[in-house]
Amino acid sequence: MNPIEIHNAALTRRQFFRSSGTGLGVAALTSLMGRATQGETVDAAGFLAGLPQVAPKAKRVIFISLIGAPSQLDTFDYKPDLQKRFKEDLSDWLKVQGQRLTTMTSGQKGFPLAPSIFKFARHGQSGAWVSELLPWTAKMVDDLCIIKSMHTDAVNHEPANQLICTGSMQSGKASMGSWMSYGLGSMNQDLPSFVVLHARNSSPFAAVQSISARLWGAGYLPGKYAGVALRSQGDPVLFLEDTPGIPREVRRTMLDGLNEFNRKSYEIVGDPETQTRIQQYEMAFRMQTSVPELADLSKEPENVHALYGPESRTRGSFANSALMARRLMERGVRFVQIFHRGWDQHSNLPRDIASQCKDIDQGCYGLIQDLKQRGMLEDTLVVWGGEFGRTIYSQGNLTDTDYGRDHHPRCFSMWLAGGGVKTGQVYGETDEMSFNIVRDPVHIRDLHATILYSLGMDHERLTYKFQGLDQKLTGTEPATVVKELFA
Repeated sequence: MNPIEIHNAALTRRQFFRSSGTGLGVAALTSLMGRATQGETVDAAGFLAGLPQVAPKAKRVIFISLIGAPSQLDTFDYKPDLQKRFKEDLSDWLKVQGQRLTTMTSGQKGFPLAPSIFKFARHGQSGAWVSELLPWTAKMVDDLCIIKSMHTDAVNHEPANQLICTGSMQSGKASMGSWMSYGLGSMNQDLPSFVVLHARNSSPFAAVQSISARLWGAGYLPGKYAGVALRSQGDPVLFLEDTPGIPREVRRTMLDGLNEFNRKSYEIVGDPETQTRIQQYEMAFRMQTSVPELADLSKEPENVHALYGPESRTRGSFANSALMARRLMERGVRFVQIFHRGWDQHSNLPRDIASQCKDIDQGCYGLIQDLKQRGMLEDTLVVWGGEFGRTIYSQGNLTDTDYGRDHHPRCFSMWLAGGGVKTGQVYGETDEMSFNIVRDPVHIRDLHATILYSLGMDHERLTYKFQGLDQKLTGTEPATVVKELFA
């Protein structure tokens, strides 16, 4: 007998419970203990057992993550009265506010007030203020719900991005998209239920924050719920093509044999990741057909490309990613996250934010209008925003035409569209300095709870047992569903 067989023959308490989940034991336990023993049982619609828990307003989500944090003062949070206070030193005022300073500005001798140099105007029937930086977004304000009162716990990018993407500033947690995939299941067996797209930024000077796969990883959830990143260059997925000299039929036979070995391993060891491996191999095989068809935009009509803008034909651009997101939604993908980096403007903000906004503005407009025209917006929730806001004071030198802004967790702006959201609404308000929230605060955890609510899930009841705890996207801190955001 080989060492592996000897090891498996030594039946421990853990091995007993593992193996009982694969044979007759599971039937007995299920009959005695009910649904709780069934793990990831799903219903006919693909929902996790017991879902939906509330009436769902949306079936799927597109989350547009602007990594680096766009300035709310230069996009949606208009503060005209600050123009007359240009260069006013806020040092004493900041002491009263108890502002937590980053190491990038804590050594400054002064904190000069920096009003936005960009023009704002009211738009739509809602009369929402929008910066001249976002002319396409301004055209669709009546399709949006703009939240001006977002706030977060983190003052630096890494923990702030982890918080907004995974619900925690600690590594190892399951990402937002993984939770959606886990709770809702797949609507297309030929594509992953959670897909990640990385859009290039066009500014050659922008500071680009590094991000890692933990922002779309499955954490303690089974690996099959992790996001699958589609590449913007070369094949969308590595090794998509068959190996030269090995036809598809031979590969199918090889895969069947490998899956049989994995099934036998699972019967012996009972490791659930073995089942995940089988499913991933099968998904990879099916994606060899589904992904090339998905990535082929040649059949998209000219009016669609005109809607998203000329960049929609350029792979890796934001407009192209937005169009891909719509195609993924059409094919039953539950959650698409588009990352667009380069929004960390500690200096040269007017130059760099203009370039960044140009990257995403028409693409966002095209996405919302495209979904709307196809009747998909009503059950697709679109979320737009960064990880925190920016300060009213300038980082470094301030001139009439140039300034930078440091990180600001106390308030920032995001917008939602579709998925039952009340359109033409501006929710929440900040003080005259865009420094503190004065009405209707929305924490990141509240946003997570609200997204889950729109999909028919109660954030308190969507849990996964790990290390003896019922893990949740919203964690252990209080979280509130902001029902006022919905029609």
